[in-house]
Amino acid sequence: MTIVEYLCSRQDTGYQDFQRKLMPAVPPESVIGVRTPILRSYVKEIKNTECARQFMQELPHTYFEENQLHALLVCEERSFDACLEKLQAFLPFVDNWATCDQLVPRVFRQHHQELLPYIDQWLTSGHVYTLRFGIGMLMWHFLDEDFDGKYPERVAAIRSGEYYVNMMIAWYFATALAKQYDAVLPYIAEKRLDPWVHRMTIRKARESFRVTEEHKEFLLRLR
Repeated sequence: MTIVEYLCSRQDTGYQDFQRKLMPAVPPESVIGVRTPILRSYVKEIKNTECARQFMQELPHTYFEENQLHALLVCEERSFDACLEKLQAFLPFVDNWATCDQLVPRVFRQHHQELLPYIDQWLTSGHVYTLRFGIGMLMWHFLDEDFDGKYPERVAAIRSGEYYVNMMIAWYFATALAKQYDAVLPYIAEKRLDPWVHRMTIRKARESFRVTEEHKEFLLRLR
C-alpha cells in the first residue's frame, strides 16, 4: 500500500469538510480528510524507513495530508543538521498555515545559537510561509531564557500585505506580552506595529489565559 493509498483509506469525510473550511486558500480537492492523531501514529510506523526517505524526496506533494505527514517526519529528526537539510528542502513547498505551524522540530530546542542565522534568512524570505515560519521560530524558541530585545524589533519591522504573515506577527507579540510584557509593551503603547496587527495583537493577548487581568485591562485602553 502506498502512502497516498493509506491516507485515502483513513479518510473521514466529515473532517474533510471541516478542514476545507479552515483553509479556504487550499484547493478543496487536495484535502483528503485524515485526522492528525492518525497521521502522528503513521509517522511512528514509517519514520526511518526507505518508504519515508523516498516520500520526502518526492516534492511537491499532491495532497494536504502528504504535506502534513512530511512536516511531522521533519520534526522527528534528531540530528540538527539532518533536520535543517530536510526542512530547507521542504519550506518552499509549504502552501498553507496549518502545515507551516506543524513544523516545530524538537531538536531545535538544543541548538538555539546555530538556529539564529537561519532565522535571519527566513525573516527576509519572499515566500509567505517561510517568513511565517521564521517568525514562529522566534516565538517558540526566543521568548524565554534566550530572549533578546532585538528579536521583537526585527518582527515589528516586517510589513506585509499577506494575512497569514500578519496573523503570525500578532501571535508573536501576543505571546511576547504573556512572557516578556515589560520589554514588548512599548511596541503596543507607542503603536509601532501595522494598525491591523496592533489591533489583532491586543485581541489575541486579551484572549490568552497567560496574560494577567490587569494587563488585559491596560491593553484594552491601547486599542
